[in-house]
Amino acid sequence: MPAPRPRAAAGAVAPPLLVAVLAAATVALAPATASAQRWREIGRTSTGNTVYIDPASVTRRDSIVTATVRVVYAKPTDTPKGPITGSRSVAMFNCARQTVAVRENIIWHDERRGTIYEKRTPRQPGFGPVFSSNFSGVALAHLCTPPAAAAPAAPARRP
Repeated sequence: MPAPRPRAAAGAVAPPLLVAVLAAATVALAPATASAQRWREIGRTSTGNTVYIDPASVTRRDSIVTATVRVVYAKPTDTPKGPITGSRSVAMFNCARQTVAVRENIIWHDERRGTIYEKRTPRQPGFGPVFSSNFSGVALAHLCTPPAAAAPAAPARRP
């Protein structure tokens, strides 16, 4: 007769269950990690606010580039409703005319907690001037500048 298997102590977690719990925790945390990695820094405004872009959101059609742009304020801005810490905008940039149209703008009290100060979605966005001092100037410069040409190959040396 085979020896009986030892029983786990009361309250102990069996190894297969532990593996399942750890796997579930990893899957649950993956979206937070993915969202943290989706933003790429593209520059700073004249006041030192960091400007990010979501590379997956960038679409191009003729001279119009649409992208989601995020700004994290270097210093929170005080308002009667409380400080605001950043903004996120979906904007269209007309590279040929150097203009911008904002399709959606969210201003955050606290983006990490999802606390919105104000959300605006114009019924009909219109193109207007780009200001070099704010996110529109930084984003336009990044999105509408052609990529640098590859350096020419060095000429072959003659013996």
